[in-house]
Amino acid sequence: MRIAIAGTGYVGLSNALLLAQRHTVVALDIDAARVEALNRRESPLDDDEIRIYLARPELDFKATLIPAEAFAGAAYVVIATPTNYDSATNTFNTRSVEAVIANVLAIEPDATMIIKSTVPVGYTERVRAMFGTDRIIFSPEFLREGRALHDNLHPSRIVVGEHSERASAFAELLREGALKPDVPILFTESTEAEAIKLFANTYLAMRVAYFNELDSYACTHGLDTRQIIEGVCLDPRIGGHYNNPSFGYGGYCLPKDTRQLLANYDAVPQNLIQAIVSANITRKDFIAADILRRNPKVVGIYRLVMKAGSDNFRASAIQGVMKRIKAKGIEVIVYEPVLDAPDFFRSRVVNDLAQFKQQADLILANRLTDEIRDVEGRVYSRDLFGGD
Repeated sequence: MRIAIAGTGYVGLSNALLLAQRHTVVALDIDAARVEALNRRESPLDDDEIRIYLARPELDFKATLIPAEAFAGAAYVVIATPTNYDSATNTFNTRSVEAVIANVLAIEPDATMIIKSTVPVGYTERVRAMFGTDRIIFSPEFLREGRALHDNLHPSRIVVGEHSERASAFAELLREGALKPDVPILFTESTEAEAIKLFANTYLAMRVAYFNELDSYACTHGLDTRQIIEGVCLDPRIGGHYNNPSFGYGGYCLPKDTRQLLANYDAVPQNLIQAIVSANITRKDFIAADILRRNPKVVGIYRLVMKAGSDNFRASAIQGVMKRIKAKGIEVIVYEPVLDAPDFFRSRVVNDLAQFKQQADLILANRLTDEIRDVEGRVYSRDLFGGD
């Protein structure tokens, strides 16, 4: 079977390599350098499994800049283009998804399109009406940056937003490429599938926010956060996951998905969803105030990336803290090896680690690593368990 993938970020590329184990896959992207790298079988993403699988010569995979080369003859087109949250319109920007749909209908109108990009609740029904086609299905993605292909090879579940033979066939494509046996498969309506994605990520954000607020309370009253969390999490109904305090939830998914779900509640009474969004702002305020209380002269930001194993620092929580302390006139320097620039938002980048340690009298680290253990006495972090 011939399958096209539109977009080669974590979602698109991990799905492409999963499917290319058994099928012909052509990935479309608008970035020429990325396409060239993929055709050299070099990963543009920081993901160990993607690197390993991309190097396998038996995979029937290539990348292209030409829509017709990707879409012509495709039975399925997986749409995995970016849908960033637009604060001006209070919703996801879905123009890239619609551009792909228009191209597919012009080139291969019989293809079934599978939207993997995150979209507002109710979007699939609207876009079907907009283009006058029923050949669009939403199927949410549940993966972590840096572990994207691993999470597709070992999926927690497969959700497809349609009850039909073509939906069953697509779910089988995902299942047959997975290494995990007996993957749960759920077929729903399209709008319910969209809601599953947003509610799942908002629940995760709520859990992060909960343990951060527990930590804020403990810090304020001089209590041992770790002891409290360990005692709370021994309750089997709660469990010991997603419980490590941080500077706030960040990254590509949780901030935008929580805000989109809140926007979808515009006509529905709620308190909790707004509280989750607000709690993340409050946590950054608290962390910044706690840092300023120490009267630092030069604050070093150790890594902008949102978590270990990621090369993404979009919306990372540490940036919110950084902006708050800069607004108070504190000099800030940045250590971030994946950043090839002399400065970051007017803060000097010092990517010689020894110099960075020497110049900063207080170092902020959302997560601790061995390379800063030697200056741990000058490190400010809320990382208690050494994980995300």
